[in-house]
Amino acid sequence: MKANVSDGNRQRMESLCAYIRANCIDGEPLTLEKLSQQADLSPFHLQRTFKAVVGSTPREYVEMCRMEVLKSELRNGKPVTDAIYQAGFGGSSRVYEKVDTRLGMTPREYRQRGKNVAISYASVNSPLGLLMIGATDRGLCFVQFGETEAELLEKLHGEYPAASIRQMREPYSPEFEKWTSELLRYLRREKTQLNVPVDVKASAFQMKVWRYLQSIPSGEVKSYAEVAAAIGSPRAVRAVGSACASNRVAIAIPCHRVIRGDGGLGGYRWGLERKRVLIDEERKMRSANAVSKG
Repeated sequence: MKANVSDGNRQRMESLCAYIRANCIDGEPLTLEKLSQQADLSPFHLQRTFKAVVGSTPREYVEMCRMEVLKSELRNGKPVTDAIYQAGFGGSSRVYEKVDTRLGMTPREYRQRGKNVAISYASVNSPLGLLMIGATDRGLCFVQFGETEAELLEKLHGEYPAASIRQMREPYSPEFEKWTSELLRYLRREKTQLNVPVDVKASAFQMKVWRYLQSIPSGEVKSYAEVAAAIGSPRAVRAVGSACASNRVAIAIPCHRVIRGDGGLGGYRWGLERKRVLIDEERKMRSANAVSKG
């Protein structure tokens, strides 16, 4: 919640969100002009106020609501084409442009719980212990630490029960080799920035949290409350914690950069000691980088 947003405008935006959820699948487009009339604000002030309160633009929020309807229809077994139109999308091409950031899979793959999705995996030793890396052809879908390969493989199958999962034998494919190398070099402090694609399923709220986590610079931390406020949901502190706990792609989605408001580490599904080391090492890299540039 932004300090410069009045209670009246905040209530307007909350009412407008309810209006969007109720009307996002109707045939008439929810244009900025139409939403401005509904909120009794100019388009400019609506855009600015909505972004400050909700954390996204009105257009992005409309798309998120439609995507939630689409996911619900797909989970209920509705045919893909019917689900796309039921969710208010004008055609399948618009949906497929967004699947990498909204579904993490194509609509058909999502409906089938990952059936026919090919996931390759490999286990590697890292400075923080055994690491299993799983990826589709679009990016990383599973990056987790564990004690044994059998334990991690069971978790991978649990996350993607209907997918086709196979071990990636060496030599790795060029893309898999690149992503694995990036992760290991980062953990070895040979890189100060990590830039790898991820391919994950997520709700609109989870995606909003995870995107924000990826924007936190290496070497910095935020509290759960700060993350909630930054995404426009200041009361959703517990939900932010749940989104962090449900992260399946360690490091690439840096949930270790979120701590408690009192400075305590909070939770980390791969162990607090790993979280402490990650934060400390990133701070060291940040300081060393600042000195070299100075």
